[in-house]
Amino acid sequence: MGVMIDGVYHIEDPAPDSYLGGEFKRVASSIRGQITAGGPFTPDHGRYHLFVAWNCPWAHRTLLTRAVLGLEDAISISVAKPARTDQGWVFEQTGPFADAELDAMAVHEIYAKQSPSYTGRITVPVLWDRQTQQIVSNESADIVRMIGQHFDSSQRLCPAPLLPEIDKWNDLIHSRINNGVYRAGFARTQEAYDSAVTDLFHALDEVEAHLETRTTLVGEQLTEADVRLFPTLARFDVAYHYAFKCNLAKLTDYPNLWDFARAFFAIKGVSEIVKFDIYKAGYFSKSDLRNPLGIVPKGPLVDWSEPPSRHFS
Repeated sequence: MGVMIDGVYHIEDPAPDSYLGGEFKRVASSIRGQITAGGPFTPDHGRYHLFVAWNCPWAHRTLLTRAVLGLEDAISISVAKPARTDQGWVFEQTGPFADAELDAMAVHEIYAKQSPSYTGRITVPVLWDRQTQQIVSNESADIVRMIGQHFDSSQRLCPAPLLPEIDKWNDLIHSRINNGVYRAGFARTQEAYDSAVTDLFHALDEVEAHLETRTTLVGEQLTEADVRLFPTLARFDVAYHYAFKCNLAKLTDYPNLWDFARAFFAIKGVSEIVKFDIYKAGYFSKSDLRNPLGIVPKGPLVDWSEPPSRHFS
């Protein structure tokens, strides 16, 4: 993962702290501004711009929130090229992977606009404020919550009475599922892998059982917890199962999770921002540790068009 140190971009962190005892540890995001009424960042339609990449599951959940709430006209986006280079996430001069907002050629240029001496990891998503010409946040969980609470008058993804239960599921989903696949895939010892993959599938079993008698995770409606679960499910069979050795079972082996995933996929605007071929190419890209030859498999063939039994209003 690229990093800037005193404004200088490095393709890899020269002093990584992501591994302890062979176990992958996700580094916390460093820019955590908040959109609030009356604050420096107010919830104005048209004020904010998202920098994302189709590959990234953390960016994906911000795009899903935007799509589910129908906010495509309120928050614009720039999409980086699917394959990272020695400059990290980059843009093209023209076409679907061009940045029409800041005319940047790489995401690290956006961080440099934040501060010429910026030090920190270079990640997406990035929420940019047009008015003050600075980054609001590069933490996807915060961006999802801000969009859900401040840009949707009904707050249907984050209703206040359900927030404690939503946050309970968010914690489980993040630590054991969203990040759980990375803990398995990036493990550098057998012990770290065994622990991670066992915890991942125990968590999937918990969600599977919970969805046996429920349409969604919380209450009777789609919430932020459902949005945060979906990116991992979308990538599971085409990428994580093989590339990250998360192979105790496939998503399609879980009747309730598979039905839930297809129901989410059927929501208006969601299928357009799910890119299975890009996920596969990204997770099977050449890696000395995980895929030294860079061969991308043809399969699996998964039929996401199969009608689900549940439906989200």
